[in-house]
Amino acid sequence: METNKIRRRGLLAAASGAALAGLAGCAATVPLTPQPISVISFGGGFNLPLWAARDQGFFAKHGLVADLQVTPDSKNVFNGLMEGRYQVAITAFDNIVAYQEGQGELKFDPPSDFFAFMGSDDGFLSLVAVPEVKSVAQLKGKTVSVDAMSNGFSFALREMLARNGVAESDVKWARAGGTDRRFAALMERQHDATMLRAPFDLQATNRGFNQLATAREVIGPYLGIVGAARRSWAREHPAQVVAFIRAYRDAVRWLEDPANRSAAEALLVRNVPNMSPQIAQQSAALMLDPKSGFFADAGMEPRAVQAVLALRGKLGEPARTLDNPDKYLDRRYWREAMAR
Repeated sequence: METNKIRRRGLLAAASGAALAGLAGCAATVPLTPQPISVISFGGGFNLPLWAARDQGFFAKHGLVADLQVTPDSKNVFNGLMEGRYQVAITAFDNIVAYQEGQGELKFDPPSDFFAFMGSDDGFLSLVAVPEVKSVAQLKGKTVSVDAMSNGFSFALREMLARNGVAESDVKWARAGGTDRRFAALMERQHDATMLRAPFDLQATNRGFNQLATAREVIGPYLGIVGAARRSWAREHPAQVVAFIRAYRDAVRWLEDPANRSAAEALLVRNVPNMSPQIAQQSAALMLDPKSGFFADAGMEPRAVQAVLALRGKLGEPARTLDNPDKYLDRRYWREAMAR
């Protein structure tokens, strides 16, 4: 009987390895020992699934030891991916599109091979302003901060302004880094408005700042944040890509279980500076909403993908039609992760 059990385990391991090898076009096996993986993301409460995957053991369950890093800006993310300092980035899908279109902030030789392999959320994007500014129209003549004028969240912001009758030339633009840094600058009133991700928008409104509009209201379905990597690394490490998707998916599902809500709120309080229990409760309600929160299946919905491509096609320089999603994403790893 024991021999049969060992034989069955061997067959399962072999089948898993063969499936992943077929997926990525190279020999691969499910890791027998935990594999290290370095993950880079921007600072903020939207890292909740990463913290849950780490603290609740989902990374370990799927054979990973994750080193979670926080970046000061997007340049560090993509330099780090190209240099191999990070294997996975939790970043805006538009960043991937920009680099593959040669519109990224950095130029690489050889060219970058970034791609998205899973979705996280729609970005939880809100345009937030100082207390004196109570409408989008009142931003005319004011200073609006961005990470970079050429990235996707800036495109979403520019689209939100345009649909409310505010041209790019109507405002002054300032560069202030990632969401956490823009939030800090806004709180110090260095700028008049910026795009914030949850829960920074909640932290701001609780201090009397005004949420003027959300991307969900103005733009609709939008693929904000994805898991991304280099195609060359993923081809050589397909089991780790699949394991990461499964760990992230399991973490989101655990977070969305009402029985774990208090634990989710505690994660926010523990990991986000100046996060009060009250704001943690509001943040969890927003980010874990079954309809508008984190994607429970970690998927990349076609309409949301197309919204990003449409904005990049219109506002990127030069403007062009972007109609081939496969240039920027690969769903094969996600399908393998969801298969079992």
